Amino acid sequence: MKGSTAWTGAFATVMVALACATPTAAQIGPLTAPRLPGLPSGVTDRLPEVGRVDGLADRLVDDALRAPSRLTGLARRSRGALEVDPLGWPVVASEIVAIDLSDDARRAAVEAGYRVLREERLEALDLTTTVLAPPPRLSLARAVTRLQALAPGAEIAFNHVHTPAGETASADAARARPGPPPGDARLGLIDTGVDAAHPALAGSRVSQRGFAGAPRVGAHGSAVASLMVGRSGAFSGGAPGEALLVADIYGGEPAGGSSTALAQALAWMVEQDVAVVNVSLVGPRNGLVQRAVARAQARGVIVVAAVGNEGPAAPPLYPAAYEGVVGVTGVGARNQALPEAARGPHVDFAAPGADMAAAGAGGGWTSVRGTSFAAPIVAGLLATRGEAVLSEQAADLGARGRDPVYGSGLVGTTSRTPPSSVGARGRLRR
Repeated sequence: MKGSTAWTGAFATVMVALACATPTAAQIGPLTAPRLPGLPSGVTDRLPEVGRVDGLADRLVDDALRAPSRLTGLARRSRGALEVDPLGWPVVASEIVAIDLSDDARRAAVEAGYRVLREERLEALDLTTTVLAPPPRLSLARAVTRLQALAPGAEIAFNHVHTPAGETASADAARARPGPPPGDARLGLIDTGVDAAHPALAGSRVSQRGFAGAPRVGAHGSAVASLMVGRSGAFSGGAPGEALLVADIYGGEPAGGSSTALAQALAWMVEQDVAVVNVSLVGPRNGLVQRAVARAQARGVIVVAAVGNEGPAAPPLYPAAYEGVVGVTGVGARNQALPEAARGPHVDFAAPGADMAAAGAGGGWTSVRGTSFAAPIVAGLLATRGEAVLSEQAADLGARGRDPVYGSGLVGTTSRTPPSSVGARGRLRR
């Protein structure tokens, strides 16, 4: 489900393929220059190797994977909690994640000056993670490269930070209400904490747990949760009244949304036998998250994710672009794709993502816009109908059949509540 003789068209095709298949440069070994279909004979033979710093192909691959410009300022505003990887993606400062690090490799790393910060066994995902700090006076990027050489059998990654599909939502001052024990919730949400006391969620059993400190109410998570299970008067989410398990991976912290927290949240969802998990967050390809998603899927969990709002020419964002993840785009009131929404083979469904209301602050309502708010509608529908039925019910838009703009088609239009009908105030984007 995920996976011309004109020079420009051919090169663009290859660059899209590279963006879909290539991890962050610091997490992979040297590449060779790609052969570009449709180029005159001998042209690709003259391209420099990708591994060369001054190589044309190297620069093009880097550009295809580079972080969107809006994320470059996150590290500067974090007061030292974040830094960036070589391609500009925000990461937790001074943290390297090693997956399934052997005892020998761990000893070698410690002898080389690395410091073990914490270790964790995620039994539900059959994963062991070791988080290390780099040796003194060694940059994080160089430390990652050196650790790869010390532990060739382990997967080494930055601790990337994921943001709510387009921009970071600020957390409110109040702590989120933990709620009753998880019980038999079939739906899970990985996001900020939610306002479980909001009228839209009053009829749902909401249980919350924090993975970056105590859970805290966030505008983004509250809006997404309401579109997933909410019900109040004219307002109705994708699975109104269903129980919801919420994993807050932000906790109001500058380094919230880390890959390690996301993996922990997924493990918790598996432990609680959740059937469908919504992740309206975006980030780069990350070895830990990719493996955690795959392990959760192998245990029967359907992962739904927003495809992001960086524009139709942007490279695929994750987790939506991981194999098997249900990627969701958003449409406006006229059922046309949002111009800022991502496109590509990882788009599986379209759902309302603008010109609609969702839960707002203080028990009120707000207008929302972005793929973040389309994904929870699809997640709710999948939990109650299943993917096969949902595909049959989808309204075919755009090119006939499945296409990279709308995927299998539009669903969930009854969950679009006009802002005026509930007296919505303000606007929450993306």
